[in-house]
Amino acid sequence: MLFPMSGLLRVDGLMALMDGEHIGPFNLGNPGEFTMLELAEVVKEVIDPSATIEFKANTADDPHKRKPDISRAKELLNWEPKVPLRDGLPLMVNDFRNRILNEDEGKGN
Repeated sequence: MLFPMSGLLRVDGLMALMDGEHIGPFNLGNPGEFTMLELAEVVKEVIDPSATIEFKANTADDPHKRKPDISRAKELLNWEPKVPLRDGLPLMVNDFRNRILNEDEGKGN
């Protein structure tokens, strides 16, 4: 997860992977298990309480729940998420907003 720290964006899991000697796939996700509806409700609550949630049909291969296995990252990279979803979402949104505003300012808007 991206989050501002000391004015820089830090992606600790990716940095550990780049700095390490390990090769192969690593899941750097959040191991908490939740449905897409639960995720949408957290996004709505934290980011925009006036947002509406739309229900669409899933594709046939869409998993009903998602729970990444981060055991390789924990064991080999000594990495695990440190920012809870409810704390990280506003940080990510603020970072994206700042990037967009700075990009727009550079265009003379």
